[in-house]
Parts: sequence; C-alpha cells; structure tokens
Amino acid sequence: MKAKSLTRDKVNIITLGCSKNLVDSETLGGQLKANDIKVVHESGKLDHNIVVVNTCGFIDKAKEESVNTILDQVELKKKGKLDKVYVTGCLSERYRNQLEAEIPEVDAWFGTMELPLMLKQFNADYKTELLGERMLSTPKHYAYMKISEGCNRTCSFCAIPLMRGGHVSKPMDQLVDEAKSLVQKGVKEVMLIAQELTYYGLDIYKKRTLPELLHKLADVQGLEWIRLHYAYPSKFPLEIIDAIKDRPNICNYLDMPLQHASNSMLKAMKRQITREEMEDLVGAIRQKLPNICLRTTLIAGYPGETRDDVEELKTFLEKMRFDRVGIFTYSHEEGTSAYDVVDDVPADEKQARAQEIMEVQQEISYEKNQEKVGQTLKVLIDKKEAGRYLGRTEFDSVEVDNEVVIQSARKLEIGQFYPVTITKAYDYDLEGVIAD
Repeated sequence: MKAKSLTRDKVNIITLGCSKNLVDSETLGGQLKANDIKVVHESGKLDHNIVVVNTCGFIDKAKEESVNTILDQVELKKKGKLDKVYVTGCLSERYRNQLEAEIPEVDAWFGTMELPLMLKQFNADYKTELLGERMLSTPKHYAYMKISEGCNRTCSFCAIPLMRGGHVSKPMDQLVDEAKSLVQKGVKEVMLIAQELTYYGLDIYKKRTLPELLHKLADVQGLEWIRLHYAYPSKFPLEIIDAIKDRPNICNYLDMPLQHASNSMLKAMKRQITREEMEDLVGAIRQKLPNICLRTTLIAGYPGETRDDVEELKTFLEKMRFDRVGIFTYSHEEGTSAYDVVDDVPADEKQARAQEIMEVQQEISYEKNQEKVGQTLKVLIDKKEAGRYLGRTEFDSVEVDNEVVIQSARKLEIGQFYPVTITKAYDYDLEGVIAD
C-alpha cells in the first residue's frame, strides 16, 4: 500500500472585528512565518489545512458574525477539508467555557493574551526578538500600530476591559523600532490605535506621554502620515494637539468617541465628562488647530434614553459640526454595569434614532465637503477600482471616512501621494483631478 505523503501545514487566519484584532492576527502571522509555517490571511482558496478564527465579542452583531464564522469553518472540517480549527480573540476570551461546550469540534480556544500558548499548537516557538514584527495584511503603504492594550475606564456599556484587561502601554523605544520596521516595508501611513490613546505611558512612565511618543514617531524618516484613533475626552491632554500642530507628518485628525451629549446619558454611561466640558474641549482643540478634522462616535438607544436626549444630541451635532461621525445602536452586554439596567429601547427604535441622528450629520458632512471644492489637497492613492483611483486626504482614515475619487488618464502609483484639485463634493465623498 502506498504511504500517504506528508503535506506541510498551511494556516489561514480569519480576522473579525476591529483594527486592534487585525494587528493581533498580523503578529500571529509573523510568528508562524518565522517558524517556517506557511500562513495566509483571509484566503478565499481552500489550499490550507488549518484555520485560526480571530473573533470579536464587542456587541451582539459582532458576536453573531464570529459564531457563524466558527460554525462555517467547523463544517469544512467535518467535510474533511480542514484538519484543525482554532479560535482566539475577544469572543473566545469572554465566553470560552460556554463555547467549548456548544462547539466541541473546535480543536482549541485561546484568549486575547495567549499567543505563546497558541504557537505551541503548531510546535512553534514564541520568538521574543520579533517584537513588533508582523505579516501585514493591509496594502503595503499603510498599517495600524497598537500602542497599548486594555483599558482602565469603567464606561457602563463597554465590555472591552472584560476581554482585554487593564491598560498596558508598550514601551516607547519598542514602538519607534516598530515604526522604523514598518517604513522599511514600504509603509507611509501609520494609524495609532489603542482602547484609550490618551492614557498612554501612565503605567510605565507614571505620566501621560503620548505627546512625547508622537514627537519620537514624527522623527522616523520616511513616515509621512501619523494618524490618531480613539482618544478619550475626559482630562484630555491638550499637548497632543500641540504635537499635531508642530509636526507636519502628524495628520490634522483626531478620533475622539464622545458617545452622547445629554448630561443624563453621559452620567448613566459613566463617561466622567459633561456636555459643557465636551463643548469647551472641542472649542479649545479648534482654537489651537482650526484645520483639524474631528471624528466622533455616538451610541443611540442606551437604556433610559428619552426623546429629549435624542433631540439634545442632534442640537449638539448642529452646534459642534464634527467632520466625521459614526453611530452604533446600544448593545446590552452581560458583565457590564449597564447590564443591570433594563434595555428598554426596542431594537427598531434604536435603529430609527441612529438614522435620525445620522441624517443631521449627513447634511453637515455635505456642507463641509462643499467647502473643499476648488482646494488642492495632498491625497494618498489607496487602490484602483472600475477604472478610477480611490484615495484619501489627511482628514480621512481607512474604511470609515471619505474617499477621493480620481479620474486620471495617466497611471498613478498605488501608495503614492499626489496633489488633487477637488472638483465635486457629495455627502461622504469627493471627486478630483490631479493638479499639474
């Protein structure tokens, strides 16, 4: 009888959820590759025999998507198309015991901080000298960079501390080395991510040191754009804005989730800030840097939210005129302090409120975009689709913000910057031509 030839393992990593998860998947990919294991990210081909699903457990929709993805992979395993299915990430961290009982076909479950343990399943060593080394899954001209893990805040609706633990900053020199390594790979734009950027340094340097980190990263040769995501508004250090203003390669962009504007909602959400303080903060930021693009995210349908609260949120948006706004409907999460309160806003009403709030923002976004017509802006080309180039200005982050649509007879290089004159503006996108 002919012996079956041994085939080498090939791992497919499937990432769900946020950019922080993506960085974790890229780190796992880098470690597997360094151990001479073949690895791909979200491959559509079935030429791999092992799958790692990196899950999200943040809100109901994300949990549902994670469970469905695991079940799909388990089904492939049952059909003999996969040898192993491993699960990691936030859902696994949060519901491991439950999931182990319900989906026994999964070969092993891992939490958010168990990379060395997961590598043992592959007979692979965790290589500490590879700190910051990743197998990038983004286009090579941009990458996310996680500056800390976990969160010490106690927002009533948020399950992240349950899944990611308390705040832990990465040492500054390690982050600078990581940025240099990314630039060597061709990265032009780095997006700094964390559950809470402004807390950076408090644990290891005993003070908030994000401004200092920004200056060090801005010194990295070849790094053209540095972008800030997820800053907490309470006790926000304005020195961050000074750093953005002083350094031309730090984008005039700040993502600061505010969640609501009504004081009763902010108090219920345990946000440690009032509407008046938020207005003062936005005013102070814009006074220092009038050209800054402010992005925020909001929650509709939190328990106890009244029509008055919704109206207040709408007037707040009209007054503040944020450049970018995202909105989530409230998700009732066990383990959070809000879970003890009755989730009294029906799902369709949450959706209707979110839509109503976004309609206010849509008009503001349209008006702000119209102001850009005739301006020539520096644009980073992300991709070419249907014969058109799609790019972004410094005021736009990947996937969540506006795109600039460019028709160009001449060939443009993906991942390069071009001056683009804006010719047309819509609610969320711009059109432009290359400025000769």
